Amino acid sequence: MLDLVNADHFRQLQGQVCQFEIHGGEILHLRVDRVILKPLARMPDADEGGRMPFSVGLTAMQPSGFVHGLCSVELPQLGRVCDMMVTREAALGRDPGQSYFQILFG
Repeated sequence: MLDLVNADHFRQLQGQVCQFEIHGGEILHLRVDRVILKPLARMPDADEGGRMPFSVGLTAMQPSGFVHGLCSVELPQLGRVCDMMVTREAALGRDPGQSYFQILFG
């Protein structure tokens, strides 16, 4: 199912808070902040009709000790998508009181 996910699925959710379920049942409320295409990450021999690599930037709506792991979320037109790797990002000039995450799709 992960191979069906593209940037447009997350663009539809920009600005919205989504429930990401991590293994063990914990729910993270993460706002979809940005979706960035990564054309330079595309392999030179990749099929032109294939998915463009992209990243999804997320902000936690509550304090969390979560660092990284597999998560699932409901996406428009796809339904429940499981086993997405979500990783914490450093604040780097953003509010240090917030928790920031990203998902990368190659």
